[in-house]
Amino acid sequence: MTQAGTPGAAQGGNVKLSPTTALPMGTVITNSGRVSATRFPGQAPSTPPFSQRDLIDLDDALKAASEKALVRFSVYIGELGEDAVADARAVLAQAPEPANGALIAVSPNTHDVVVVSGARVADRVNDRVAQLGVTAAIGSFRSGQLIDGLIAALHVVATAAAPS
Repeated sequence: MTQAGTPGAAQGGNVKLSPTTALPMGTVITNSGRVSATRFPGQAPSTPPFSQRDLIDLDDALKAASEKALVRFSVYIGELGEDAVADARAVLAQAPEPANGALIAVSPNTHDVVVVSGARVADRVNDRVAQLGVTAAIGSFRSGQLIDGLIAALHVVATAAAPS
């Protein structure tokens, strides 16, 4: 597992705001700031191969972390290209309010874990905090528990990034 190893990897850089009109049909931003998506009858689910309980637990952890740290947390599970940090930044740029957000991106095939943050929260979700989150996740990841690792990382990062 690697964490964005370049200096300033958790810095916001040039992340732009994403308008809510850019959301796909059937997708809304809830009052808590999370994105909720539906599917049409007969449409195949596009969710990852996780149990409903795992997804609910992850959703609860995202909500709790976002409320605790006042950061809009997101999680990405999928392939990250040759430049994992740049790809993670591109994913964060698509999130609602990316300047106020932080993304934990996991590439299962390459075992990369990258944490990036938006410009307005980069001072709190910095490289040190990102490394704490990655360290918290490693044990669960090694035992094949991806969701448990993400939940642990969210808890640690939110605790470290919470305003005093």
